[in-house]
Amino acid sequence: MAAGLLGALMSLFGCDSQRIEKLEEGVSTEADVRKAFGEPEAVWESPAGQVFEYNRQPAGQKNYMITIGPDGKMAALRQVLTPENFAKVKAGMGAEELRKMLGKPASRKPYPLKNEVEWEWRWLQPPNSPMVFGAVLSADDLRVVRSGSSPDRSTEAP
Repeated sequence: MAAGLLGALMSLFGCDSQRIEKLEEGVSTEADVRKAFGEPEAVWESPAGQVFEYNRQPAGQKNYMITIGPDGKMAALRQVLTPENFAKVKAGMGAEELRKMLGKPASRKPYPLKNEVEWEWRWLQPPNSPMVFGAVLSADDLRVVRSGSSPDRSTEAP
C-alpha cells in the first residue's frame, strides 16, 4: 500500500513539467491553468491579478505561484522555493507575507519554551542537493526572528 501511494505521489510531481509545458504566459487562461494543475492550495490578490498557489510540500521540493492577470490569462508561472526568494526573508517579516512569498510550509514546529515556531520548506539547491529552508517566527506576533537553509537530512540513507 505504501509503495502504491509513493508511486502515485511521484507520478503526480513528475507530471509538473508536462503540465507547465502545456501553459504559455499571455496565452493560457485561468481555465487552462485549473485544467492542468487543479484547484489551487490558496488564492492571493496582488496588483498583477490573482495568484494561485500550487503547493508540493511536504513530499515535493517545489511550490508554484501562477499569476492570472486582469484579462483572465496567465501572466506568470514561477517556482518560488529559490535562493533568491529566501534572501528576501528578513527579520520582522510577517507570517502572511512569508506565506505569500514561499507558499505553505512543509512543517510548522512549535517551540513553546522559546516562544517560537519554525516553518520549514523542502527545496532543491541546483544542481541536485536536497535542502531545508527554515524561518523561525515569534509565537507572539508571528514575525520572522531568523532564517536559513541547511541540508535536508531526511533524504540521507541511514
